[in-house]
Amino acid sequence: MSAPFTLSAWKKSDLLSPHPPNHPALGTEHVALTPVTRRTVLKTLGLSTASLLVGGCGPKLSLLQSVSPHLRLARVHVDQNRIIRTVVGLRPFRPGGFVVRSDRLDEKTVIHNYGHGGGGMTLSWGTAHLAMELAVETGKKACAVLGCGGVGLATARLMQRQGWQVTIYARDLPPRTTSNISGAQWSPSSVFDRGQTTGQFDEQYARALRLSYRYFQDLVGDYYGVRWVSNYILRDDPNVPPWWTGHVFPDLYPETKILPAGEHPFHTPYAFHFDTMFIEPPVYLNAMLRDFYQAGGKLEVKRFEDRRELAALSEPVLINCTGLGARDLFDDKELTPIKGQLTVLLPQREVDYLLIHRGDYMFPRRDGILLGGTHERGEWSMEPNQEAIRRIVTGHKELFDQMRPPMI
Repeated sequence: MSAPFTLSAWKKSDLLSPHPPNHPALGTEHVALTPVTRRTVLKTLGLSTASLLVGGCGPKLSLLQSVSPHLRLARVHVDQNRIIRTVVGLRPFRPGGFVVRSDRLDEKTVIHNYGHGGGGMTLSWGTAHLAMELAVETGKKACAVLGCGGVGLATARLMQRQGWQVTIYARDLPPRTTSNISGAQWSPSSVFDRGQTTGQFDEQYARALRLSYRYFQDLVGDYYGVRWVSNYILRDDPNVPPWWTGHVFPDLYPETKILPAGEHPFHTPYAFHFDTMFIEPPVYLNAMLRDFYQAGGKLEVKRFEDRRELAALSEPVLINCTGLGARDLFDDKELTPIKGQLTVLLPQREVDYLLIHRGDYMFPRRDGILLGGTHERGEWSMEPNQEAIRRIVTGHKELFDQMRPPMI
């Protein structure tokens, strides 16, 4: 039986496919993981972008001066006639958090890797690594990956790096996956409900988050469409947002500081700043699919109606990355959709920051300016909510109309 893959063994020779010219080979550095206990992890339960928007008191940071008196941030031009599309996606949410575990289906091993809520892109490489470790324990060398979104592609690539023959089976391919329309700020959002998780999940979550944080750093650059970007959460007081209190992962959010009114161009007295990675899904998913093909991967467009069809596949190991599809395919009734809706404006290449204010957020991509958001638990409709469009556009127009222009 093959030895499980570990980060300490992560080296250049583990990679199978060539990488584009002038792009550094992935996985040439080691990762040190911080030991995590249930007590410390419980402090982070409920960490999500949504929780950033809840008011409250918290510890204060020193007011740090920015490089220039006013940050040179470009305004977003918000207007109805700049809207190019509105997109809807269903986040695969489980109150108890995502599932990564091994199961049996007749003579096959099934490795589950689904139910990431709004944190699929953020956690994708981390939970893929956990699933890969379980798959390697089987001693096999061929697998089927079910699903071709961010989680499925990361899982397929890690299995290829272990020397496995990988076939992806999926109903939807990029650009028609839920991952394609995700906001894709590197920060876990709506992954679980506070008080609903187990100790085992808490440790999986902490480990997956750190693993994914490190994997994505190796993908920063134009080829994968991953970059570091400034985030601003507008505040009425100098307290850090409530989610930061007792945060056990402060090192995953560099450049953290509170900016007073004279140091930022927004209408609020304060702005909470931090840096995160930001992923451009159309660029990233296409690059991942190219890498998969270059490494000898196979792909078949297929919809599975029940587990009997899965049992008929030739691969001895199945890795389930079906997201919300696992509700029916594997009878997981804890899975429920959280409907998210984004209105997209014409691109503005000069806008290079993320902005969050109460229920509104703005994420700039090459293919358009994303304005959000909505969070409708239990809603299966894929039709855009017209009232939500009006609320989102009006809120952002007011926000950016009050923004001071950059100083010359």
